Amino acid sequence: MSQKPQPPSHGLAACPNPECGEPVDPRDRYCGACGYDLSVAAEPPAGQDRPTMPIAAPVWPEAPPRDPGSLSTATQHPGELPGTDSGGHELPTVPAAGADAAGAVPGRADGPVPPGGETVRGGGGGDFELAAPDPRAAVRAEPAAGSGASGEVPEGTCVACRAGRVDGDGYCENCGHAQPRERDHMERELGGVAAVSDRGLRHHRNEDAFAIGETTLPGGVPAAVAIVCDGVSSAHRPDEASAAAARAAGKVLDEALPRGTHPQQAMHEAIVAAAEAVTALARTGGPDGGGADPAPGGNSPACTIVGSVVTDGLLVVGWVGDSRAYWVPDDRTAPAARLTEDDSWAAQMVKAGLMNEEQAYADERAHAITGWLGADAYELEPHTAAFKPDRPGVVVVCTDGLWNYAEAAEAMARTVPADAALRPLHAARVLVGHALDGGGHDNVTVALTPFVPSPAGAGSS
Repeated sequence: MSQKPQPPSHGLAACPNPECGEPVDPRDRYCGACGYDLSVAAEPPAGQDRPTMPIAAPVWPEAPPRDPGSLSTATQHPGELPGTDSGGHELPTVPAAGADAAGAVPGRADGPVPPGGETVRGGGGGDFELAAPDPRAAVRAEPAAGSGASGEVPEGTCVACRAGRVDGDGYCENCGHAQPRERDHMERELGGVAAVSDRGLRHHRNEDAFAIGETTLPGGVPAAVAIVCDGVSSAHRPDEASAAAARAAGKVLDEALPRGTHPQQAMHEAIVAAAEAVTALARTGGPDGGGADPAPGGNSPACTIVGSVVTDGLLVVGWVGDSRAYWVPDDRTAPAARLTEDDSWAAQMVKAGLMNEEQAYADERAHAITGWLGADAYELEPHTAAFKPDRPGVVVVCTDGLWNYAEAAEAMARTVPADAALRPLHAARVLVGHALDGGGHDNVTVALTPFVPSPAGAGSS
């Protein structure tokens, strides 16, 4: 996930939540397993205990009563449960041989022994018969009150512990688990363009967003639009920033292209509108009712952006930050290409000749971005570029949650399915799966648009 350049916030090796303890990355703001806020993990004063989560109800039910002389709290035997054997006959319910009228076997305190029970030689010289479990015997648990016959979790109840109430922030008040959100996994296909976004395996929420669309240029020429945004994890409300940027950029392109605005100019205007939308968030409160973010310099909402417009043999891309666009030809013997240049510390080191790409991207500062959308951004410099590929292929726009696992253009081309132009949604799913299989350390978002060259064909411009 993209980050503004700043030192790690916690310096922890593992989640401090005593119920979790999973390893954490120095750049994580929240634990990817339980959602624990790592920025408030300071040690409490000596002798003072600080609970990590409120407990509104017992997590475990009380143990059933036990006979003081019994070794088991609740022992079930086949004869005590209704059922049939493999021949369809009812199971015997009479006491086993050697049992008294109450069904107890001398020398045992946990009930009768079914036929075929194992015999184990005890250390005191006697034989102690132990009941081997009968696979046909099973205790049928009654559904919880209010859960319905299907066992579905009532609305507002935690899907993890199925007991606690979910608070307004989306966390269980009983066990502390974050609840599934609508943005955890999103898919959309519209005509020839498709996009998939996933929370990943380490973060407690999805801070990426996308917008896709189809429109027409004057004269009825179709145009496909794809926008992908990555919230800056070290900023306030990054999920809102990415959503606002994607929505604003998509709206501008949908309105400007039919008016006859050149796609490259329209892309520039879309990025400017996206920047204004993110900047406006710093002047408004969040959905939790909190106040506006601090004045510029106070880590205001921020995100990166990358987008593409494909129309009439022309391919236009625009970006700010380190989200990327790739060109992958259908003919994989032809070279693939990366169409964007990161606004990042690593890219600056490579451009200045101070490091090669392998060294730069291995550094912990590699993903510190030098360009983003937001109130505290440096001077906004939207990048745009136009190309005219001479062969069919697909345009891949994605966040670093994907390209971290297929960074070079050749690696991306190997990962994109061969039939991506025919099945873009399937291909997007495959790419997200590739990132999750690689570790899923970040949110993952990708949009694919098939490209068909104009009949005349032309080289890149």
